[in-house]
Amino acid sequence: MLQVKDIMTRKVFVLEENQSLAIVRSLMKIKHIRHVPIVDEHNQFIGLLTHRDLLAYTISLLADADQSEQDAIDHHILIKDVMKTDVMTISPDETVYSVINILLKNKYGCVPVLENGELVGIVTEADFLKLTISLLNKIESLSSTLS
Repeated sequence: MLQVKDIMTRKVFVLEENQSLAIVRSLMKIKHIRHVPIVDEHNQFIGLLTHRDLLAYTISLLADADQSEQDAIDHHILIKDVMKTDVMTISPDETVYSVINILLKNKYGCVPVLENGELVGIVTEADFLKLTISLLNKIESLSSTLS
């Protein structure tokens, strides 16, 4: 049976809670990511900031602000003031079925993977697309071998 550790992304871009929203926006834009785990100085997971959270916060706070005003404000808002701390997490030894159920039931785009409180990876929708491609390739390969 596949486990979370078999499909998770291990190299995760993280930030710390005292960094600004400007850094989050830059990281998401440059690295084309939508989920940023927030960790302390010991890599202990303390929260999550998603692109959706950032958009919701921006729309409510900065609806009438132009880009330069938004950039200036972003430099003064800390991640800890916006991040979610009540985030469901999963162990790398759990089954893929478990993480699928968490994603579907809660309509999440990702689930951080923790071992003893330390962030060791993240499972996102993209990881499931990669798994699907891999499985389809195996099916096609097997199908052509049997033909």
